[in-house]
Amino acid sequence: MNYAHVNSVEARQLIRSGAWKRPTTGLALGYVQANLVILPQSWAEEFATFCRLNPRSAPLLDMTTPGSPHPMKMAPDADLRTDVPLYRVYRDGKLVEEPEDILSHWREDFVAFLLGCSFSAERALIEQGIRLRHLEQGKNVAMYRTALPCTATPRIHGSQVVSMRPIAKAMVERVVEITGHYPLAHGAPVHSGDPTVLGIADLAHPDWGDAVSVGDDEVPVFWACGVTPQAVIMEVKPEIAISHSPGHMFITDWPDSAIYQRSN
Repeated sequence: MNYAHVNSVEARQLIRSGAWKRPTTGLALGYVQANLVILPQSWAEEFATFCRLNPRSAPLLDMTTPGSPHPMKMAPDADLRTDVPLYRVYRDGKLVEEPEDILSHWREDFVAFLLGCSFSAERALIEQGIRLRHLEQGKNVAMYRTALPCTATPRIHGSQVVSMRPIAKAMVERVVEITGHYPLAHGAPVHSGDPTVLGIADLAHPDWGDAVSVGDDEVPVFWACGVTPQAVIMEVKPEIAISHSPGHMFITDWPDSAIYQRSN
């Protein structure tokens, strides 16, 4: 089966059945992928405000009603308790479990958020002949905690996280242009070149995902990343929070064209 060409429903069936347990980069290309954050209702309004204040790191796509695991805007037939390959459960900011479903953890006061993901722009890059070496190597994208602060709310604060892809030097300008059309998938890169500008000391040791080496004819290019809320959760320590495991995204029914924005 060519997993790049399955549709969103087929992709979620693969995930729900346990047939797909790995990162979703390269799966169901052409459908918007989303980061997942689940919080108690007592945190929900403030987290929505945090997303609005940090649209590059946390572009808000959908938000469920309390107790509902169904994202009515983006995939009404989906179940957020089962349709992600791997979850992370945090208690008081500490990662305590990585289950394949969260049916036993679900609470009636939970509110789920779907946030944009840079995977959603990868098909556009591939179609323009841009090499994505994490896909070529079958790896998860590399993700790093930076020294850049998020815009804080009274209770929610922390550092931005970025994803990195090595890009051929001659193609960087084109990559900036292409991904800039997808602001709900983190948009254009926040930086290219020297990682120490972002406070990243060593590209060989990402905080999340897999290391991908940068060739002599390439530069590291960094995008805002939807793992930022997980880093924030670890810092602000809500009693419980659930997310996807980095790189293991929720696949929505929206085509990538739904979040494409033309230049002014």
